[in-house]
Amino acid sequence: MIKKIAFDNEKYLKEQTQAILERVKRFKKLYLEFGGKLCFDYHAARVLPGYDPNVKIRLLQELKDKIDIILCIYAGDIEKGKVRGDFGITYDAATLKLIDDLKKWGLEILAVVITRFENQPLAVVFKNKLERRGVKVYLHYPIEGYPTDIERIVSEEGFGKNDYIETKKPIVVVTAPGPGSGKLAVCLSQLYHEHKRKNPVGYAKFETFPIWNLNLKHPVNMAYEAATADIGDFNLVDPFHLATYNQTAINYNRDVESFPILKLILGKIFNNEPDFVMYNSPTDMGVNRAGFGIIDDSLVCEAAKQEIIRRYFRYHTEYVLGIEKKETVDKVTRLMEELGLKDTDRKVVLPARKAAEEAELKGKGNQGIYCGAAVELSDGRIVTGKNSSLMHAASSLILNAIKTLATIPDQIHLLSPQIIKQITHLKKETLKVDSESLDLEETLIALSISATTNPTAELAMQKLKELKGCEVHMTHIPTPGDDAGLKRLGVNLTTDGKFSSHNLFVT
Repeated sequence: MIKKIAFDNEKYLKEQTQAILERVKRFKKLYLEFGGKLCFDYHAARVLPGYDPNVKIRLLQELKDKIDIILCIYAGDIEKGKVRGDFGITYDAATLKLIDDLKKWGLEILAVVITRFENQPLAVVFKNKLERRGVKVYLHYPIEGYPTDIERIVSEEGFGKNDYIETKKPIVVVTAPGPGSGKLAVCLSQLYHEHKRKNPVGYAKFETFPIWNLNLKHPVNMAYEAATADIGDFNLVDPFHLATYNQTAINYNRDVESFPILKLILGKIFNNEPDFVMYNSPTDMGVNRAGFGIIDDSLVCEAAKQEIIRRYFRYHTEYVLGIEKKETVDKVTRLMEELGLKDTDRKVVLPARKAAEEAELKGKGNQGIYCGAAVELSDGRIVTGKNSSLMHAASSLILNAIKTLATIPDQIHLLSPQIIKQITHLKKETLKVDSESLDLEETLIALSISATTNPTAELAMQKLKELKGCEVHMTHIPTPGDDAGLKRLGVNLTTDGKFSSHNLFVT
């Protein structure tokens, strides 16, 4: 089945490259704050079908000879071990991964800036680690009264005490592994130092969402609100743009709220010189052209609605786990209500719940928790799985899915009974694990072993890559082994947020 495309990457690349180059002409050097994910932007790929998750990397490759890249990371995030949700790794690890990823695409970073640095022990270790691997590291410090005390901020006690990063290219991309890393402050600090050196410079912002030329209540923009519900972001009509140009443009609360102060800071840095190009609105600052890459609005709307439902399930599960606030779940629930959405509008939800019910009927009279799972294959077919004494629901789901893709009859076993017996014996007798049934990671290892002697298992194993991007729902929260396996397969997972064991500690 051919996937439907709603976004034209080539058109977008052309428009976006031109917009950035035109902005550079207004200055001599442009500090470009890159918001959102620089690479592996799966949120954008989900709400804009056809969007290349690494199209921003392709954009940087187009501009390769004209850019320096600076990465920012907040010292407090290093110290707290803050985790990036999509990869399940800490922000410092995500920074290292981003450096490696950029290298693979032929893009070298100029430096890493550790922001709001106060000699936090883990931040010092991170600094040492980078420097000993040949990465330049600069330090920026907390500024008392930031962002309202303009006199202090724009002085030698403020931006002046930060390290100055010497750049050579006309475009300086300032990016980070996640929000709150201090990208804007780094840009402003550099503008201060550059102006002191009488270098003509300017600032602009590149952020994919919200899309300024779509309606406030367009599902794509509402999906952005759902994605940032945990940090309290919300979209609104840019009042400064409306007042100046009598045109409606969509922005988000933090940019609108900070714009008057940002104007004051920029005015102070440049002494309100007429040669410096001053913006009239937050939208003016942006160079985003993503809206012009949309070629099928109805398909985009449907994809965005599905993303909102996915976010609802994610936040609900995180609430059950004690990670997220109830207000976050309530906010996404309200967004769903505005669009008339139900959780069962996600196609895999009801089949997963039905599979759990069937498992319970089959095991009636036995103690235990019955889990169901479902996957929507790329051709629209739904395949289900349920837990048993031999396997977790995720394990049976994936085996059933690859058998379906390889057209292998249901009665043919992919795993050798001897292999399963040996693994369960090892878990029970040697490792003393409570659950003998195979989680997904164990199942995939067993499958690879079976494939060495079983051509049918080898054929099925080749189909695993076809599961990437498929929609999966489970009635229960996956165990660590299931979760890790599903992440590696690259499926879009949601759950009903029920625990898969009566035990408080699950391995």
